[in-house]
Amino acid sequence: DNESGLNCMDLINVSDTLLKQQQRQDYAGYDPFDGLNSKLFRKLQLHRFRLMRLAWLQAHKISPINLRPLLLVPRMRNPKGIALFILGLLTDCEREPSAEKLDEAQRLANWLLQHPSDEQRWQHMCWGYHFDWQARAFFVPKGQPNIITTSYVASALHKLYLHTGETGYQDAAVDAAYFISKHLLTHDENGREFFAYIPGEDTFVHNANLWGAATVARAATIKDDNLLTRKALKAAQLSADLQRDDGAWVYGARHHHQFVDGFHTGYNLEALDIIAQALNTSEFDSHISLGLKYYREHFFLPDGTPKYYDTERYPIDMHSSAQAILTFGQLSAHYGQPQDARLIASVMSWTMEHMYLPKRQNFRYQINKRYRNNINYARWTQAWAYYALTHFNKFMKLQHNSTNISCKDNSE
Repeated sequence: DNESGLNCMDLINVSDTLLKQQQRQDYAGYDPFDGLNSKLFRKLQLHRFRLMRLAWLQAHKISPINLRPLLLVPRMRNPKGIALFILGLLTDCEREPSAEKLDEAQRLANWLLQHPSDEQRWQHMCWGYHFDWQARAFFVPKGQPNIITTSYVASALHKLYLHTGETGYQDAAVDAAYFISKHLLTHDENGREFFAYIPGEDTFVHNANLWGAATVARAATIKDDNLLTRKALKAAQLSADLQRDDGAWVYGARHHHQFVDGFHTGYNLEALDIIAQALNTSEFDSHISLGLKYYREHFFLPDGTPKYYDTERYPIDMHSSAQAILTFGQLSAHYGQPQDARLIASVMSWTMEHMYLPKRQNFRYQINKRYRNNINYARWTQAWAYYALTHFNKFMKLQHNSTNISCKDNSE
């Protein structure tokens, strides 16, 4: 990359250009985890073996060369990616009203309402990924609902209701919470009750538990449902109790989940804030403040570089940049510190200098220690980048600062 010379970039134009690019592609694209959609992989019957699925998926995830066209992996829409674009469109409308962007948000939301997971099987609105996914702990077949996708879709639909007043969006968001309450509330061998990632699994993961609790808490307030309130609070309290004394959360309970990473830390804090605001409770304030302090002090280098892990710089991931901007932007009103506005600006400046690809008009996936991965991922990278850009532009307007930011031109 040519990183010589400064170029003042208009981030509103960057976000609008990124949106138009995604619109031209009909929001369909590749994903770091879509390798099992390979028609060749299935034709060779390799999908029948767990270790082959895991190895094939990881190979696609880490390769800086996009093998998907060669291996017949189709470009597709991802429900979570669509939800993130809706959230970005609506956030941009809050900065500057736009009938065109509001219409686009509704068009995408209507697609989500027409493409939920199997309605006959689940009896509630819910969503999953458009690919089979093999984790170390479990296997998730294509279309099976999961708590993160369902929660983000519910958040997007709820926000769209607030913008339009159309109750169908609100009803779907609430129904998704009832799905989470009915099918994902589980307990482990110690009797601890929490929200699981997928139906039928009892693997405890903090961000899944907290986002499930956040979605249920919001619906509890809307429906004045005391049972939902108790379920949300109990699950959230479990994650709060398991927060380390220094403010960190490990990813989950299994032995290979004992790491602390940046964007899941941001997920946890954002979800706890949603719960606190929805239920009008202060019982998580100390946990949020302590967690935000750990996040602030352990995941960012002085120049704004967002670290992936609290102990490791690499890989540097666009998702980490985006979540930092969203987390500090959302929590600044209640839990922020004066330096947070500067931190957000430094993360965005670093991101535009090192992650933005001007000739492609989109963002790279990762910077690793020995190579850069510039594969264009619709959900993981571009959707998060767009949402973060709109959030940053709105945040800076509220801060009475310019929405322009000086950054280097890193032409490819």
